[in-house]
Amino acid sequence: MTLSEKAKENKRKYNNEYNKKNYKRIPLNVQFSKYDEIAQAAANVGESVNGYIKKAIDTRLESGE
Repeated sequence: MTLSEKAKENKRKYNNEYNKKNYKRIPLNVQFSKYDEIAQAAANVGESVNGYIKKAIDTRLESGE
């Protein structure tokens, strides 16, 4: 393993540990047709699907619904 490969492996391990400690994953299953609708809406506003969903959740939480 070269130094560069070792550095990449160390970074990957660090990132995985950081994510474990600081984030909670929320699995979300949607039908393909719904995903396509979400993906298109996200693309229309220049966002990723992940960012679009997070913003939708934040908006809902802020409105108290």
